[in-house]
Amino acid sequence: MYRPTDKMSELMGAGAKHAGTDNQVLQLIHRFGVPLGVGHKTIEKVCEETNIDCTTLLAIVNFAISKEHTPNAEIHIPTLRLYLENAHNYFMHFQLPRIRQMLLEAINLAGTDNKIPLLIIRFYDEYIEEIRAHIQHENEFAFEHHSTDDQHIAAKAIELKNLIIKYYPRNEKTSTQAHEQERLLYAVLHDLYHFENELALHCAIEDEIMLPAIAKAENGNMRTENEKAKTEIGDLSSREKDVLVQIVNGLSNKEIADKLCLSTHTVMSHRKNIARKLNIHSTAGLTIYAIVNGIVEIRM
Repeated sequence: MYRPTDKMSELMGAGAKHAGTDNQVLQLIHRFGVPLGVGHKTIEKVCEETNIDCTTLLAIVNFAISKEHTPNAEIHIPTLRLYLENAHNYFMHFQLPRIRQMLLEAINLAGTDNKIPLLIIRFYDEYIEEIRAHIQHENEFAFEHHSTDDQHIAAKAIELKNLIIKYYPRNEKTSTQAHEQERLLYAVLHDLYHFENELALHCAIEDEIMLPAIAKAENGNMRTENEKAKTEIGDLSSREKDVLVQIVNGLSNKEIADKLCLSTHTVMSHRKNIARKLNIHSTAGLTIYAIVNGIVEIRM
């Protein structure tokens, strides 16, 4: 597990030291906007200089290396959102278009006699559109609620690889063209495997880090609102309590104003403040509140 005091340069080379991470660690760091040329600076120092939340970066990178996440880590939601958006941009504007370009080059070498390559590219285009819709949904709603079809998308990636491996037609033209086509198709398969691994990690980060962080933030906001409401309930001014008593007694705004030597406008302002602080807007509700809190007495 990497710590804030470790060297950023060591973290950026982590893929070479940890089996199975390949260059994923470097990709993750890039998605946070960490620049090259970090010298011998610590992770904490580089994050401070680039305005990146160090805890969030380390939570994601350490998870990619160890597949373990510290539940108590204070994840910074804006930093997490930046990471997710950059990951989505990488998928849609670089990785998937690159794969498609190689498929098209292979199809051009195959000629137009065989329809299977064209069906495979059609399958791939439909697959990209599903991913695009999925990512758009995440960008719009991931921080409100999370509904995903990650397993379906992963299954289609496997299906696409199998279509190429099992059914892509052999090139019957010159040996040079056949060799080039095969080279392109192996490159496509390599990139599809790489994309599949990246997508699996991306989905795991969503499940293990993003969703708990969102839930924690939402619970924190709810507690804050509840505490605020509780504070305000006990925070009626003496004059507001006087107005509340008269409301419970059934007096109109003008009658309350006359009795308490206030203007009607001031009485209306007090009533609005009482309703806001107590979150009670009916006379019946205010009456119950006043009785329960000893502001008025029940007369038998």
